[in-house]
Amino acid sequence: MYIWAVSSLNHCKVHIKQIFENNRAWVKSKLQKDPGYFKKLSDGQHPKILYIGCSDSRVSAEELMGAAPGEVFVHRNIANMVPNTDLNVMSVINYAVRYLKVQHVVVCGHYFCGGVKAAMQQTDMGLLNPWLRNIRDVYRLHLDELNAIPGEEDRYKRLVELNVQEQCVNIIKTAVIQKAYKERNVRVHGWVFDIRTGVLRDLHIDFDRILQHIMQIYR
Repeated sequence: MYIWAVSSLNHCKVHIKQIFENNRAWVKSKLQKDPGYFKKLSDGQHPKILYIGCSDSRVSAEELMGAAPGEVFVHRNIANMVPNTDLNVMSVINYAVRYLKVQHVVVCGHYFCGGVKAAMQQTDMGLLNPWLRNIRDVYRLHLDELNAIPGEEDRYKRLVELNVQEQCVNIIKTAVIQKAYKERNVRVHGWVFDIRTGVLRDLHIDFDRILQHIMQIYR
């Protein structure tokens, strides 16, 4: 056990060392292009987009959008969830919309999401069970549509899309979004990133149709 631990630590040190070397190279490249780059960055942030995505290490928010530091306010968690009981994500939305005045709020899921896959299986995930139940609730809401899909992978991908849709609906239910929509027409978007192709897709969700029967309750 001790030998394994030392070996793992040494491997980790090499990896961590490389990160700091990469950072120094990145700083150098930025300063070569613009000597005042970091001074401007420290003056404040004015992002136009709030991005809520998955914590999956394969899905890097800024990189897949080609966005630079300061352009996107980012929140990530397992399976890009927006439960109203999560103070973290609710605080992020409130801060981004009310104080940063973002114009767009994006929920971005991705195909082959481990969180969505786990929610489809009848497996005890311990501490993750309450979190995954939110995704299972999405499955329950769309049970007929999902069960009508014959292939497991296609059903899996469709649940990823429907999960994005339901999290967008959860965002629209919040008071801060409804107030901002009246004041300055904030837009909510549902996207999916395809890991196999690298392509980012807009799901073009028809929110007016989805919300017409429930807004009298949540308005």
